[in-house]
Amino acid sequence: MRVIAGKARRVPLKTLEGMDTRPTQDRIKETLFNMLQYDLADCCFLDLFAGSGGIGIEALSRGAGFAVFVEQNPKAAEIIRENLKATKLEEQALVMNCDALSALKRLEGKYRFDYIFMDPPYNQELERQALSCLKTSALIDKQSTIIIEASLETSFDYLESMGFLMEKNKQYKTNRHVFVYRGE
Repeated sequence: MRVIAGKARRVPLKTLEGMDTRPTQDRIKETLFNMLQYDLADCCFLDLFAGSGGIGIEALSRGAGFAVFVEQNPKAAEIIRENLKATKLEEQALVMNCDALSALKRLEGKYRFDYIFMDPPYNQELERQALSCLKTSALIDKQSTIIIEASLETSFDYLESMGFLMEKNKQYKTNRHVFVYRGE
């Protein structure tokens, strides 16, 4: 795994051994950032369920102003710190070693995110729990985009009842990115 583009281009990133994290494949990451590339400049980015931090680091490398990384696994959180140091992006980042819902509560009132990327363990409805916290949160506004990496089987039929709208659903062979924003 590596940084694909930007100021940290080609820097290799460490990942956690085993199956505790699923780093987003480079080609999927490249497709995602091709969609975001013109809106990243100086944005505030939240990488929930960050794993090794590859998505948030890519955002910083491509011009995001600040990123918060949330990862519950202490070993993975340490790898994020090492990757930030290797890419020389640690000054633009905050790493939180806690669960996603606790992090959202602790971040409330401190930041407003332009982008929230979440890649929770599949088929456990953790994205639904996070969206439930975000539906009335000051962490996002109507211009914020939430991107959820999920299995192809994950249902998002509850979005409208929570006040969210699906803007885009980009499907890959084994998973998808769902782009969501807060409705009126």
